[in-house]
Amino acid sequence: MLVGGHESGDGAQLQRLCARIPDAVACATGRRLHDLIEQSLTAGGEVVVVPMTFGRNPTMVADAAKTAAWLAAKHPGRLAFAAPFGQPDHLIAWLRTAAHRAVARHDADALLIVGAHSDPFDEAELFRIAHLVRTHGGIANVEAALADDADELEAAAERMRRLGAQTVAGVPAGFAAEIPVCRVADVGPLMSDTAITRQVRDRVHDALHALRGHGDDGIAAGLDADHGHGYAHSHAFEEASGSHPHTHGHGHHHHHAHGHGRAAEHAVHGSTAHDDHH
Repeated sequence: MLVGGHESGDGAQLQRLCARIPDAVACATGRRLHDLIEQSLTAGGEVVVVPMTFGRNPTMVADAAKTAAWLAAKHPGRLAFAAPFGQPDHLIAWLRTAAHRAVARHDADALLIVGAHSDPFDEAELFRIAHLVRTHGGIANVEAALADDADELEAAAERMRRLGAQTVAGVPAGFAAEIPVCRVADVGPLMSDTAITRQVRDRVHDALHALRGHGDDGIAAGLDADHGHGYAHSHAFEEASGSHPHTHGHGHHHHHAHGHGRAAEHAVHGSTAHDDHH
């Protein structure tokens, strides 16, 4: 079960992958996800839900986990919730590889990282990622572009041209196979379908191993995915004023991870930034 959000057109851009993965279906969160999971569980066997995000849509992960939690209680031991497809560090690595492709294939001197409009926090994460790609990538001029269509993308490219860019290339920041058609050189998908499929299979394998071997369905981790995301856990004001007027009712002890440290310890099993060459 591939569940997607704004990084995959609410699951629409995942449909092409289902032909490569036996018994896979793709959808967005909500009633459709609930119905598909329930139908599969009623038919027998096990179900694995894979949140298809590069780490920029934690609310989608948490929403999907809520649906899974309700159904897992009705079908104990038969529903697993996999770790998210990727993390921001992995996205940065894949985008750096795309930057090198932009130079090699199109002699580009500017790169637009194209994402759909979503919410302010996920959009801000895209701009943070673009800055890191610009700092550590193979091309000096890198910007994020929030564009749902060709007109928005062309407007973003024109801004770069006015600042001196000669050849602007673009790459999707999610699961789209291509960027909207306009006067922007298309670098191609972020990852090949083969590489994405391999990643999904690894996620499914690991989730089933945890479920069958250790009784861990992964749902608790999914429910906590959006902790610290958005204004609700932004304590800057309270800390500056010496107050913290609310408490956390998470039912377990943990430390906040609000910093910007690297997440290399969460590296995707069996994948590298070179996956999209396969």
